[in-house]
Amino acid sequence: QRRDAALPLRAAHLIDHVSFVVAPRDVAACAGFYELLGFVQIEPPAGLGERSIWLTLGSSSIHLMFREADGHDVEGPIEPGAGHVAIVVERYEQVVAALAAAGVEVDPRSEYWGAARSYLRDPAGNRVELMAGAP
Repeated sequence: QRRDAALPLRAAHLIDHVSFVVAPRDVAACAGFYELLGFVQIEPPAGLGERSIWLTLGSSSIHLMFREADGHDVEGPIEPGAGHVAIVVERYEQVVAALAAAGVEVDPRSEYWGAARSYLRDPAGNRVELMAGAP
């Protein structure tokens, strides 16, 4: 099958959400971090509110899963995943300035696709890529 034959199907696929396991001590700080990026808290579906916080921006969601509800050792550290979530933000420069003012270390990277981008870590240590525009 030719690769370009599958291209029209790409528009039907999107990332709905990403979940991060978060230690209890980091839940409030992580929620505040994603709120700085424009996400707002929503009520999780029935049965999930006791073990997670959900935040949404447009059609994308971040799910902060409480460590003890996800079967992880409550006393031990959580190792953040090696991957990352990429978030396209409006008013990129203002968002980066607000994050820096809040004490978040922002690591600017080379522009890709003609748009500025940076890497940073949320309060639980998860890697986040901010992008001024989508590829």
